[in-house]
Amino acid sequence: HERTGERRLALAGGVALNCVANTRLLEETPFTEVWVQPAAGDSGTALGGALHLAQAYGEPAAPMGTAALGRGFTDDELGAWLDVARVPYTRPADLAAEVAAELAANRIVAWFQGRSEYGPRALGHRSLLAHPGHAANTERLNDVKGREQFRPVAPMVLESRARDVFGRGPVPSPYMLFVHDVRPEWAARVPAVVHVDGTARVQTVSPDGEPLVARLLTEFERRTGLPVLVNTSLNTAGRPMVDDPRDALECFGSAPVEVLVLGPYVVRRREVFGS
Repeated sequence: HERTGERRLALAGGVALNCVANTRLLEETPFTEVWVQPAAGDSGTALGGALHLAQAYGEPAAPMGTAALGRGFTDDELGAWLDVARVPYTRPADLAAEVAAELAANRIVAWFQGRSEYGPRALGHRSLLAHPGHAANTERLNDVKGREQFRPVAPMVLESRARDVFGRGPVPSPYMLFVHDVRPEWAARVPAVVHVDGTARVQTVSPDGEPLVARLLTEFERRTGLPVLVNTSLNTAGRPMVDDPRDALECFGSAPVEVLVLGPYVVRRREVFGS
């Protein structure tokens, strides 16, 4: 800042995945805006290469509005995979309301929607979702993923509701790359997403960018009074994040997940396995 006078700082590289450090840079330096691209780490080299060549060939670089830059599948393609797997499924008229009811009943949901996320964070496209009001759900999700119990899980919240639940920390925060203080009056209500130091690694959701996830959050709050959902990546230990329908079905079949949402379709474990 002393050398450039700039008020904005953009970060990349693996160190920029340190949410605590990013928050301190925003709060304890003269920079008024700190931006971290969601694939900070080695995979971000691809983005840098693309930007370099775009500039060399005179292509204007547009702002990065989403991390949903991976593969996507049509509803027909997803339905065909379910038919091949020979699992019973439904296509509810109101997907957000039906899945919100499952989450409100404290069922873990594997959520597969749209194009996969670019980078290491699940941002509502390849996610495991759960009720934040039960502290035991952190352990349940770590059991699903087969990882150490000290691993935290993160909250997703509507951008318009973020300041009601979380204090210190930037809003919007769509890529889950900063930490936020959980307001004391909310910490006991959403214990599954609160770190031991009283913070959380928040993902804010905009209805313009993520209309389905925004509706899911709204429907969940209508049923529970909680504007937050637990969100962690859809994968199990030692395996990359689920990317295609076959991966999703394999994960659902091998992990203790009660509901799989594959695009507009809902698969329930009790209807597949009878329990």
